[in-house]
Amino acid sequence: EVGDKVEANYKGRGKWFPGKIKRVRLDGSYDVDYNDGESEMAMSADNVRLIDGSGGLSSSRSPNRKPRIEEGSKVEANYKGKGKFYPGRVKRDRGDGTFDIDYNDGEQEIRVPEEMIRLTEMGSMSMKSKSVLEEGMKVEGNYKGKGRWYSATIKRARLDGTFDLDYDDGEFEVKVTEDMIRVKEGAQKSGRSPPLEVGDKVE
Repeated sequence: EVGDKVEANYKGRGKWFPGKIKRVRLDGSYDVDYNDGESEMAMSADNVRLIDGSGGLSSSRSPNRKPRIEEGSKVEANYKGKGKFYPGRVKRDRGDGTFDIDYNDGEQEIRVPEEMIRLTEMGSMSMKSKSVLEEGMKVEGNYKGKGRWYSATIKRARLDGTFDLDYDDGEFEVKVTEDMIRVKEGAQKSGRSPPLEVGDKVE
């Protein structure tokens, strides 16, 4: 709210300075007046955090609370704090408010602060619990993350939620993340029927 004492990530550079909310904009961003006399406009909620009355950071509320970031969450991260966000997936939650990120373009970054990460999907269900991909399934894979999709078969489903793909053209790729794979229309595991569920009609 206007007048709340906050800390804000000055120009998104990773350094947090105390100030007050001067204005709450309709798009959910904030104008902040820093205690040192500087000011900044239209700051995103993930670059502003509330300070409680004792001077410490408040865990009970923030200007705009985000869903929890977990291992396997699809995210966009501020690569090296330079202000540009790139898509990827959370590889590891280090438990200290930082995360290791596997970017879709193959780059990796460790110990990225939470304020430099934003979720790109509603909720934060892990890959392991939501995966519909199985060994033997006909799919298309985003080869080396370059944006081109090619027909393939899942050769192996790994415990870390990644997959090994045999492409129809003879290429092979290991540890492909789920967001780089899409199921073909009507695809199922080769040589077997899809798994049965309670209530399914059978013969």
